[in-house]
Amino acid sequence: MKLLIAVSTLLCAVLAFAVFTPRRESSPSTTIAATLEPFNGKRSPVIVELFTSEGCSSCPPADAVLAQLQKDQPVAYAEIIALSEHVDYWNYIGWADPFSSAAFSARQESYAGAFGSERIYTPQMVVDGQLEFVGNSLSKAREAITTASQASKADVRIEARTDDVKDNRAIRLSVSVKGVPQISRGDVAETILAVTEDDLSSNVSRGENTGRRLAHTAVVREMRALGKVDGATGSFAGETTMMIADGWKRDDLRVVVFVQERAHRRVLGAASIKLGKAGNRA
Repeated sequence: MKLLIAVSTLLCAVLAFAVFTPRRESSPSTTIAATLEPFNGKRSPVIVELFTSEGCSSCPPADAVLAQLQKDQPVAYAEIIALSEHVDYWNYIGWADPFSSAAFSARQESYAGAFGSERIYTPQMVVDGQLEFVGNSLSKAREAITTASQASKADVRIEARTDDVKDNRAIRLSVSVKGVPQISRGDVAETILAVTEDDLSSNVSRGENTGRRLAHTAVVREMRALGKVDGATGSFAGETTMMIADGWKRDDLRVVVFVQERAHRRVLGAASIKLGKAGNRA
């Protein structure tokens, strides 16, 4: 839980313990029942965001749930697109999360406003921008993803190519969006690009997770808006260039594009592609 940083460290620790203890005690098993077989037909894309931090001892179980959801794709009719967003407000207790960003903290705060809540906490999972819950609950995640998969979604397509063979870190992306569902009255929808990386880890030497090696899936390396959806046609088309930064492993990168209402935060469509050595199409 994000608390006032100006309060003394001792008070923060006491309050955080008081809030998180019940959540740790109620953490469910992360084993998916053997009867849940992945569906082999067409799946509806569902964006699953996890607000997490290496400085939070309650977060590793939620990180594991997100990884399992992405790997096993256990919900029939749903294509689970994972986004692990590391917030920076836990950094003050002694461990600076190397994947954290103030931008993700601000994004989480925007959800709190949309949900009409003053509570900012980790680990928080948000499904398609509409359903939120403690991120270490696999059963709640499956229920929320099932609900989200039933909503009408836009057709989102991504094409990636390397234009300059001398610098294959520069990836040209072509994005098209069609058939966006009706946007909420008074709102606008934006097309958002996210780049995620799998198979990341840290050896934590300070803070609540001291001495642990933490593994992460779908860590958001970049997130930015590409432009607004045309409200009259329910479409968007555009191109942009993403740069593969030093230290990023290309084979573990995924490009995600999703359409989201700015105020109501509802996700109206999404798609993702594995970047790989030569790019892919979706």
